[in-house]
Amino acid sequence: MAAPRRILLTGAGGFVGRHLVAALAARYPEAALLTDFLDVRDAAAVAAAVAAGRPDVCVHLAAVSTAAAAQRDEAHAWAVNLHGTLHLAHAILRHVPQCQLVFASTADAYGATNAAAPIGEDTPLAPRSAYAATKAAADLALGSMAGHGLRVVRLRPFNHTGPGQSADLVIPAFARQIARIAAGLQPPLLEVGNLDTWRDFLDGRDVCAAYVACIDQRDALAPGTVLNIGSGEARRIGDVLAEMMTLAGVAADIRAEASRTRANDVTRAVADAGRARALLGWAPALPWSQTLRDVLDDWRARVAAEAGR
Repeated sequence: MAAPRRILLTGAGGFVGRHLVAALAARYPEAALLTDFLDVRDAAAVAAAVAAGRPDVCVHLAAVSTAAAAQRDEAHAWAVNLHGTLHLAHAILRHVPQCQLVFASTADAYGATNAAAPIGEDTPLAPRSAYAATKAAADLALGSMAGHGLRVVRLRPFNHTGPGQSADLVIPAFARQIARIAAGLQPPLLEVGNLDTWRDFLDGRDVCAAYVACIDQRDALAPGTVLNIGSGEARRIGDVLAEMMTLAGVAADIRAEASRTRANDVTRAVADAGRARALLGWAPALPWSQTLRDVLDDWRARVAAEAGR
């Protein structure tokens, strides 16, 4: 299969985007990476960028990417996550219909299931937040467009983390507080949300490997293909926090804060990612302990830089 010559990547400046730029450059050193900022709300600008860039592949990461941000401004989240995605899909169909679109959907779209069994791709979507609803709507819209010629693959990653992630997410939020306690910048008290939920966590770099695998296998993937990206292992949030504190050698009291708890939160979510393993030959490669160490090291460096200002 020929390597892509031109790859359009939206959201290249985000947490996953920065890791994916490195992964794409390593896998396809001869390809042109088109990573300039693109306001996907602007249909004319999107169409012009696609027409000028003429990508073989487009990986669409740009999004309002947290539940909290989407809740603060739902209209903006819908404009970016749904309508921006449609602007991109329509531009591809019009200007480069052979281009593969790899869409970063989310496992949050499954929402309401609290089943102990792993969640497969055929599980009905039942989003519980504005963020999940906007992504689910885009996911379904792209699925319908696959019947009209759009070469789209929809990935539904479960929770992922790693170095470079914002403290708006749970694991870097823990790491930031742990690093500040270790540096003597806050008392030995960790503020947390609900520690009794269970999540399927991945390293963001393993998620990037799945995006690359989709590109490698693009001619073998049917338009509209949906793939869960997950480890298949559920981890209790409280146990993750305890593991991080042990790794950091930090002892602290724990205090639950209502402001850190999401209403209607899902109790348990774990992936059945067998389809991704079968179609992509993909599986997580980075040890979980390494992910946590890298997140802690990242936040130690950030806290040290803040303290030195």
